[in-house]
Amino acid sequence: MLYKRIKDLREKAELSQRQLAEILHMHKTTYARYETGERAIPLDIAILLAKHYKVSLDYIAGLTDNKKS
Repeated sequence: MLYKRIKDLREKAELSQRQLAEILHMHKTTYARYETGERAIPLDIAILLAKHYKVSLDYIAGLTDNKKS
C-alpha cells in the first residue's frame, strides 16, 4: 500500500518521478525504486513526503484513508 500511495500522490500532484526526486534531493532511480517497492522508504523520506503532500504518515503507510491525522 505504501508504494501505491506515494505513486498516487505524485501523479495527483502532476509531478514526474524526476521532479519529485529533485524536490527530495535524490537521484530519480532511487525515488523510482521507492515507488516499485524495490527499496524501503526511510522514515526521514516518508516524513518529507508527508510534509510535501500535506498528508499524515498514517495515510502514506496505508493505515488510514483519511489524509489528515
